[in-house]
Amino acid sequence: MLEHGGRLRAAAQRHRIPVSDWLDLSTGVNPCSWPVQEVPSAVWAHLPEDDDGLEAAARAYYGTESLLAVAGSQAAIQALPWLRGRARVNVLAPAYAEHAHAWRRAGHQVAPVAAGALDDIGTQGDVLVLVNPNNPSGERFAPDCLLDWHARLAAQGGWLVVDEAFIDSTPEHSLAPYCPRPGLFVLRSLGKFFGLPGARLGFVLAEQPALQRLAEELGPWAVSSPTRWLATRALTDHGWQAAARRSTTAAGQRLAGLLTSTELPPSGGCALFQWVKTPRAADLQARLAQQAILVRRFDDPPSLRFGLPRGEADWARLETALRSLDLARKLPHR
Repeated sequence: MLEHGGRLRAAAQRHRIPVSDWLDLSTGVNPCSWPVQEVPSAVWAHLPEDDDGLEAAARAYYGTESLLAVAGSQAAIQALPWLRGRARVNVLAPAYAEHAHAWRRAGHQVAPVAAGALDDIGTQGDVLVLVNPNNPSGERFAPDCLLDWHARLAAQGGWLVVDEAFIDSTPEHSLAPYCPRPGLFVLRSLGKFFGLPGARLGFVLAEQPALQRLAEELGPWAVSSPTRWLATRALTDHGWQAAARRSTTAAGQRLAGLLTSTELPPSGGCALFQWVKTPRAADLQARLAQQAILVRRFDDPPSLRFGLPRGEADWARLETALRSLDLARKLPHR
């Protein structure tokens, strides 16, 4: 399987630092998650039912009538390639690597495409897959641009797949209100903005025939009863959502400013993370890990992704660690 952020226990073992001592900034998950409520015991005692209010809450939240609950958007990423015959698939790069990996595993011809080349190359294949805002670069694509690409693809029977895992802080940029449309698939997740990756819940927004095929591929009871119960309440907690949009947006800007002031200006980012391209990515990740701060490293291009600290003590700890790197002195590469 591919490498991902969040492998805190492995880092703790590798550096021989207790898990409890770490500041984990590797995942891009909102550190101030929706306040989870105690699940009634009766919920645990029943199989999931699709008339429990979850879909109604999701339809209201996303602004579309056509969606399917799945066990995290990862489940959809793995299953969607099997719903289509062998195709030419253009995938935004760099981006969340599971997309290209899944389409290749299903036997498709996959080509990476840089963001700047999407308008020229992205719609020449059968399928275009991208992340908006992109992970890890933070690249954003305007709805009008995405809808134009979708129209060109759909005219030839093609698909546009848009992973919106990090878009909840800026829902005005989402394609959700434009669903369903032929050949348009929008993936959403409760893991990032709501800070609930352990719930393993996502949604696919698409036409009903495609959702029916996907549901058959995934099988019954894809999402557990406790997750459905909790998610229904999170999706209808409008006060928390509004406050979280304000707080994550402000925190993302604060993180960008902190990194810039410590000689690591971000190359991109969004409300939930900042991305720094640097040839010293491996060295800097290791030096931060020595101080029990875990960040996500990428090799192509060499870069680091910083998630949000939770409280003022974590912000101060990160700032102290970054300033201890003393990058203004232009230290030689290790």
